[in-house]
Amino acid sequence: MKTTQEILTAAVLEKQQPVPALAQRNEALMRMADCLLEDQEAILAANQQDLHAAVGSVSEVMLDRLLLNEERLAGMAAGLRALVPLPDPVHRILRDTQSEKGLHIQLEQVPFGVVAMIYESRPNVTSDAAGLIIKSGNVGVLRCGREAWQSASVIVRSLQRGLQQAGLHQQRIQLIEDRTRQSSLDLMKAKGSVDLLLPRGGAGLIQAVVQNAEVPVIETGTGICHIFVDDSADLQKAVQIVENAKCSRPSTCNAEEVLLVHQAIAPAFLPLLQKRLVEERRKAGQPPVELRLDEASQKIIPGTPATEEDFHTEFLDYILAVHVVADVEEAIAHIASHSTHHSEAILTQNSRHAELFLNQVDSAAVYVNASTRFTDGGEFGLGCELGISTQKMHARGPMGLDALCTTKWIIHGSGQIR
Repeated sequence: MKTTQEILTAAVLEKQQPVPALAQRNEALMRMADCLLEDQEAILAANQQDLHAAVGSVSEVMLDRLLLNEERLAGMAAGLRALVPLPDPVHRILRDTQSEKGLHIQLEQVPFGVVAMIYESRPNVTSDAAGLIIKSGNVGVLRCGREAWQSASVIVRSLQRGLQQAGLHQQRIQLIEDRTRQSSLDLMKAKGSVDLLLPRGGAGLIQAVVQNAEVPVIETGTGICHIFVDDSADLQKAVQIVENAKCSRPSTCNAEEVLLVHQAIAPAFLPLLQKRLVEERRKAGQPPVELRLDEASQKIIPGTPATEEDFHTEFLDYILAVHVVADVEEAIAHIASHSTHHSEAILTQNSRHAELFLNQVDSAAVYVNASTRFTDGGEFGLGCELGISTQKMHARGPMGLDALCTTKWIIHGSGQIR
């Protein structure tokens, strides 16, 4: 087994090599996608080992997060191929000026260098991260959670084979082999080796990285995502949007966790919601949603009484906290005090309320009349994503190729002195 330090040393040596040409990086992405599909049987077998080991220790929703099948594997390959036609982020000129002294000054986009990622139980993140790292000219060191390690290890071997077929060294993408907590700490403290560290997972992981890291970190956030149903909303569309945001993939960070309802339409809307999310889903053999209701909601529909903590919780499950508000201003204030600044939506036909919501809500993605589930690199045209940043420094929202680059000033002179 390679030690974490050995893997980091190899990554630093690879970073010191010239960035491969765009054509070679794109060829590598295509080969990586092909290898994933060629190795489908081995990858799915490894994933079954992870699933069997996780049964009984994680929820059904989290097991779904861990699951790979033919469709999801095809989606991983498609994500790699979707990066190929995207513009090259490396050496892109962001600013080009001539100074009064005759200096030619350019601001150029360049790779970070060694990008490390610590993530939990989503094996598809392995290929998304690898693809973005390769296309952006970086070198990647990946550290996955124990629950997904069998899957990730086979996926990385497959991706490395694709790199070699394209003439790139397999050390451009490596997986940490040490599955103890120490390997995560080693990455957090690898000053001089890791140029950028990205945590992707639950609140505990992200908090641990932010508190302990001695290397630069982009904080990818937990998602306490809100939807506000305004008094002018189309109620039928609102029910559909809320169900999609809560139920399509409740284990994802862009799933809705809190529903805010204008008091004027609560008596009409909440019974529609309870029927759709609880009664109809139960009759259809689908998991019903547990509605955790504030005092005003409890007077209208049955459900579980909500606590204040419910409005600060990322459930990642079929649970939805419901709160009735007086107006759009109160909805905005509630979001400001409870949000993790990920994704929020207003459902309304009032353009003034929509504009107020867009301007006042301070989150990475803010929607009008659409599901929060669209906060995704693929949906935003980024090919795939490395995570969703909820901070404001450098990158915010779904992180694609540009988020994996920094900048360098390039100055050409002809003998000028100051």
